Amino acid sequence: MAVGTHIKTYFNGAWHDGDVPIMRAADHGAWLGTTVFDGARRFEGVSPDLEAHCERVNRSALALQMSPTVAVEDMIAIAHEGLARCEEGAAVYIRPMYWAVAGDPAAIAPDPESTAFAMCLEHIPMPPQSAGTTLTRTKFRRPVLESSVVNAKAGCLYPNNARMLTEARAKGFGNALVADAMGNVAETATANIFMVKDGEVFTPMPNGTFLAGITRARHIANMKADGIKVHEAVLGFEDFETADEVFMSGNMAKVTPVTAFDDVAYQAGPLTRRVRDMYWDWALTTS
Repeated sequence: MAVGTHIKTYFNGAWHDGDVPIMRAADHGAWLGTTVFDGARRFEGVSPDLEAHCERVNRSALALQMSPTVAVEDMIAIAHEGLARCEEGAAVYIRPMYWAVAGDPAAIAPDPESTAFAMCLEHIPMPPQSAGTTLTRTKFRRPVLESSVVNAKAGCLYPNNARMLTEARAKGFGNALVADAMGNVAETATANIFMVKDGEVFTPMPNGTFLAGITRARHIANMKADGIKVHEAVLGFEDFETADEVFMSGNMAKVTPVTAFDDVAYQAGPLTRRVRDMYWDWALTTS
């Protein structure tokens, strides 16, 4: 696929076809990393939790000392306007973004009033229901708020995630199960993580080292409404070694079964399938 194919870009108050340039070489975001984004999904005619994703990108901008310039309701309207220009029935990744254009007098801190905005709509198919992945350990860890902006969905955090993925793939695995600074399981390199043991579901307790995702929260609400016991807890790697099922939760795929963690193999079990079915039922009936 050619670069820019099936992409729509909103910038400077208008929609454009293709992957158009939005940032200049001297923009603060280009050379000092003040960029934040979020990602919602349109699939099967619905855009679940679009409002929550728009709210979060504005919070992320504030966390990086920028002033969000687009109200949530306006951002939603922009997204719907762009989606109407996309191929009917296509699965679309909805990516609103902010970055700082200028710095303060010392250059390092951004000028909050220079914040720029864009939105990118990209056709990315939803993975098939059967798609799964494998996990392994990584020597890289999630940072803490005192050292990194872990309270934002910030572009500057992702090189660390990339190191985790590259290490895992070099070992023959699809993703990495990642520890926080204290050695407890936090998430994977790309998504939140859940495990099932004896019919109950466990997920790492949010402790400020990772974003407790919007889709994660939706799964928890759906499971509790269905009578499934869900525990947010301190979890170690040994908990995952003895789990009955493991699945990842993220906006890109919603639910991804995990079939192995190092030498431990899992089945894509009934509870994982139930969580996926509940999400689709909720999305298609309420969104």
